[in-house]
Amino acid sequence: MVVPLIGRLKAHEYAALVGGFFFLVFETAISFIIMLLPIPIIQWFYDHSRTLFHRFSVKHVKDKSEAEDVADAIRNAKDFGELCQYWGYTHEEHVVLTKDGYLLGLHRLPTKRGQRKRSPGTSTGKPVVYLHHGLLMNSEVWVCLTDAERCLPLVLAEQGFDVWMGNNRGNKYSKKSVHHDPNSVKFWNYSLDDFAWHDIPDSIHYILDITKSSSLSYVGFSQGTAQAFAALSIHPQLNDKVNVFIALAPAMSPTGLAAPLVDGLMKASPTLMYLFFGRRAILSSATTWQAILYPPIFTNVIDTSLRFLFNWDNRNISDLQKIAAYAHLYSLASVKSVVHWFQIMREGAFQMYDDDVSAFGSPGGRAYRPARFPTKNIVTPIVLLYGDRDSLVDIQMMLKELPDHTTVTRLDGYEHLDILWGKDIDKDVIPNVVNALKLHCDESCGSPDKFKDGFKVFGR
Repeated sequence: MVVPLIGRLKAHEYAALVGGFFFLVFETAISFIIMLLPIPIIQWFYDHSRTLFHRFSVKHVKDKSEAEDVADAIRNAKDFGELCQYWGYTHEEHVVLTKDGYLLGLHRLPTKRGQRKRSPGTSTGKPVVYLHHGLLMNSEVWVCLTDAERCLPLVLAEQGFDVWMGNNRGNKYSKKSVHHDPNSVKFWNYSLDDFAWHDIPDSIHYILDITKSSSLSYVGFSQGTAQAFAALSIHPQLNDKVNVFIALAPAMSPTGLAAPLVDGLMKASPTLMYLFFGRRAILSSATTWQAILYPPIFTNVIDTSLRFLFNWDNRNISDLQKIAAYAHLYSLASVKSVVHWFQIMREGAFQMYDDDVSAFGSPGGRAYRPARFPTKNIVTPIVLLYGDRDSLVDIQMMLKELPDHTTVTRLDGYEHLDILWGKDIDKDVIPNVVNALKLHCDESCGSPDKFKDGFKVFGR
C-alpha cells in the first residue's frame, strides 16, 4: 500500500500537518457550537467585539461620514438584487440548466440607471458582455463597490452594454442540481474541468439564445479567466461565440503560495486537502465567523490571511471598500476544485484534474502525464490585464502557453484583488476594458453608428 506522505515531507512539514489538523478540529467544533447558539447570543458576541475594537482602535470616530454610510449600505445588502437596487439599477435573474444537471444563477443588467426593460428576458439589441467571478466568489463581487464609477458592470450598462454575470456551481446562487442533493458528496464532486466542459459554455449558449446575438464579450477575474482559458481550448466552436476574452488578474499556473509550510505541504500531496476539509464544500464556516465578528475585525482577519498566504498588502483598496466588499467575498466552492489548483501548482502546468491520487506518492513517479488544456489553440482575441505585484500571476509562463495574438497590459503596483476593488480602477482598469470591448466588438454588436450612440470611449 502506498502512503503518499512518507518520504515526501520534512519534519517541520509533519508538524504543520498535525498542527493544522488539530486547528481544523477546533475550528469545526467552535463552528458547530455557534450554529446551535440562538440569535441573541450571536448578537451579544458581535456587539462585544465591536466594543473591544472601538476601545483599542485609534481610528474610531463617533460620527459617521457619508462614505461610511455607503460602505455600511453595501456591506449590509443581502444579495445581488439589493446591491443593484442601492445604485438605482433594475436587474434580471436567470437560471441555466447545465448538461450534467446543475442549475446556475445568472444576473443581468439590461438597462441604464433608473430605466426598466418593458419585456424582461428578451433581446435588447445591445452588445452583450459576460462577466465571471473568481474562486470562492459569486456575482456580488462585481457590484459591491463603494463608488458607481469604479463598478465595472454599472459603467458598462451606462455605456450601452447588455451586461450579464455568471455563477459557478455550488456557490450562493447555484447550489442546486436535478440529480444530487447539495448535502451529498456527489454534488460537490467537481473541479475546473466541469466549469470548462459545462458551466461556461452552457451559460454562454443560454445568454446568446436570450439576447439573439451571434457572439458576446467575456470578462473574467482570476479563476474566471482560468475557466475561460480551459473552455475555449477544448470547445473550438465556442471561439466563434466569444468576440474578445478580457482576463483580469489572469490565472493559469500559479507558482505557489507565499507561506512556505502550506505551499510545501499542499504541493507534496494536494489530496491532503481532503483530509483537512472532507469532500464537500471548503471553508463553509466562514460565514459563521462573519456573523459574530465586528466588520473591521473581520476585515483584519481577511487581510492577515491574504498576507500570510499570498503576501498581499491590499494597500490599493481603501479600508471602507474592504469593509463593504469582504462581506460579499466568500461563497461556497468544492474542496476538489481547490485540490485541482494545488495539482496545477505542483506540476507547473495548466492541466485537467488528476484522478489517480495514489500516483502522487509513487517513488518512481508516474507512468503518464495528466491531459493539459490546449490553450494555444484558442482563436478568440485575448487581452490580459495583470498587476506586477500579483503573486499568483507568472506572466512569462502564461504567454508561453497562449497564442501569439494575446495582448498584455501591466498595471504597476497592483496586486490580485486590486484589479477588482482598487481605489483607482476607474482610471487604470475600466478604461482598458472598455477600449478592448470597443476594439473587438464585431458586427454582432449592431451597426457602427448604433454602437457609438451614447457610448463614451475612455482616453488612454
